[in-house]
Amino acid sequence: MRVLMLFVDGVGIGRKDPAVNPMFAARLPALRSMLDGELPSLRRRAASGRMATLIPLDATMGVPGLPQSGTGQTALFTGVNAPKLAGIHFGPYPHSSLRPVLQQKNIFRQVLSRSLQPWFANAYPQRFFDYIGERPSRITATSYSALASGMRLLNVTDLMSGSGISADITNESWSGLGYPEVDVIEPEEAGRRLARLASRFDFVLFEYWKTDHAGHSRHMGEAVRALERLDAMLLGILEGLNASETLLFISSDHGNIEDLSTKTHTRNPVPALFYGRGHAEAARALQMAAARSPSLVHVTPVLLNILSGRPE
Repeated sequence: MRVLMLFVDGVGIGRKDPAVNPMFAARLPALRSMLDGELPSLRRRAASGRMATLIPLDATMGVPGLPQSGTGQTALFTGVNAPKLAGIHFGPYPHSSLRPVLQQKNIFRQVLSRSLQPWFANAYPQRFFDYIGERPSRITATSYSALASGMRLLNVTDLMSGSGISADITNESWSGLGYPEVDVIEPEEAGRRLARLASRFDFVLFEYWKTDHAGHSRHMGEAVRALERLDAMLLGILEGLNASETLLFISSDHGNIEDLSTKTHTRNPVPALFYGRGHAEAARALQMAAARSPSLVHVTPVLLNILSGRPE
């Protein structure tokens, strides 16, 4: 079994209120089709369809305060309770005490240790490489994990060859970054490219952060556009994905965009959505991994079991 993971920054499960929750204001045909027309809300936190199962995950992990990206992503991608270890929810970048954890226990390294092939699908412009070269502490948990595992971060050549995906999905920002030769693509094409990558590698991760940015903006139009672009990419994934051998998994690090009445993150649960063969068994394994409710801490161990052929 292969796993294609979409990490969508700042998406929680919120109220079923289109006035504050763009999940219920946006047109999301792909997501709705996966879940038989129903999206999760605080009143109905789980949802399922013929090919998909969604359950809620605790993003607070028993630590007071508002969940943050640095600790949330570290927990999501290592299986370690990062805010408990650091003593605080911390972000947007990983707390200094968490870097050794990311170095040794990140999901890329653990996939490699099983003689499997991971791929971090995000492609970066030269400006990004210059920035982290000058400010090495200001790098996200995903990029840091890839580098700590000896993986190469993708660049414009990878983007143009189809081996990498732009963080904005469509490549439209690259012209302004000094790459007029990069063609803008439709979100569906980005999804098809991710599906093709999922057929080549055992574990593929793509990170989309526009949702978190839109949540902080509190602008309904921006939030709807970010979600609809993601959903259009999801349509392309569903079109190209071999669901008999690849499990699609979508999750987040903390709530934000689901409640535009506040500029801060939220304490809401985040979704864990499985699509493809064995989706219900995978969701059940995630639920059974916790004595109470599953949290971000339980994701990596379950995904590694799936990749190793042990969904329980």
